[in-house]
Amino acid sequence: MKKLQISALALALMSIASGSAMAQSNDAQSWSGVYAQAKAGYASFNPSVGNGTLAFSGNPSISIPALPGTYTASASTLNTATAAIDVGYNFAIDSDKLLGIGLSYYTGATGSGNATMNPTLAVLGAGPAVNLNYQLKNLWAITLQPGWALDKDRLLYAKVGYTGVTLGASGNSNAATLGVGGSGSSVAYQTVNLSGYALGVGYKQIFSGSWYWLAEANYGGFSNKTATLNVQNKTVGNGTATGTFGGSGMDFLVGVGYRF
Repeated sequence: MKKLQISALALALMSIASGSAMAQSNDAQSWSGVYAQAKAGYASFNPSVGNGTLAFSGNPSISIPALPGTYTASASTLNTATAAIDVGYNFAIDSDKLLGIGLSYYTGATGSGNATMNPTLAVLGAGPAVNLNYQLKNLWAITLQPGWALDKDRLLYAKVGYTGVTLGASGNSNAATLGVGGSGSSVAYQTVNLSGYALGVGYKQIFSGSWYWLAEANYGGFSNKTATLNVQNKTVGNGTATGTFGGSGMDFLVGVGYRF
């Protein structure tokens, strides 16, 4: 009889342990698989623009030779609304741990930020400032996402990966300086592609069935890249401006998603 009781107790303990392990296993398994989500919020981009060099072709009609030069540059921080869509896949690697891979694409273009280029040409000296507007578009990121399932309905995760964005800019000097003899310059809309690293943290929680809400904070650092912009000037001819462009940005987003 005692042996029977001991066997029954052992069986009960094994059943409890097995149920507990299965529950833990289900925490990660609940979040494994394909997911898709949409999110929106606030973003800030802090540009990094370096001083650079100028080269103008000259204007033979008024006896202006080809001229080299330099410029100094500055740019303001861009604060804007933003939105993105994500798709990804989570792999359960432990009872409560996951490793995911995700692709994010930010829809549309951002609002505009301001930048200024102050040229100085050989012989002629300082010229009128060129006032530029810039914006970001085609921002994307691919990230690895280690995650911790708090339970079957709640997930904490981090993000680390690679990101890219297109920076576009255009502008001109004061309109009164753009004619022949005025020395003002203009820059038609042109783009520079930047790339760098992406970091982030986030939280997801089920609110109905397989639907969840999420909150994220993301950061991107974009390496400085040397690029050349075409510059038009009716006094000294068409030319180029060569310098470095880069920056960093962050966003705070909320959204909804579905785990399949």
